[in-house]
Amino acid sequence: MTQPDPQPHTDPPQQRELEEILAQLATLGFCLPGSVQERYIRCQNPRCRCHHDPPQLHGPYIAWTRKAAGKTVTHNLTPQQAERYSPWLADNRRLRQLTTALQALSLRTADQAEGWGEK
Repeated sequence: MTQPDPQPHTDPPQQRELEEILAQLATLGFCLPGSVQERYIRCQNPRCRCHHDPPQLHGPYIAWTRKAAGKTVTHNLTPQQAERYSPWLADNRRLRQLTTALQALSLRTADQAEGWGEK
């Protein structure tokens, strides 16, 4: 009785694409989830300029927002913090793109190896 091959056959183009994705993954540093945006807000003081017509809102405030335990968490950042963590946020976006590409490649490879796409 022969053992099944644990790795399906991959064509050279698929193997090259996999190696490219893995090489790009290896270049990533820290990955900080979430997004950063500038926000302008109104305060609670009804006589403040932010309630006039036209309003002059307070800000800009730099807000980093992410999900933690199913809830939205927001931290205000200083401009220096926003600059410092910008590469980490960019690496997280790239990580999501690369994992999506790796999943798509894996699906195509499995479909091809098993003939699932031919139905």
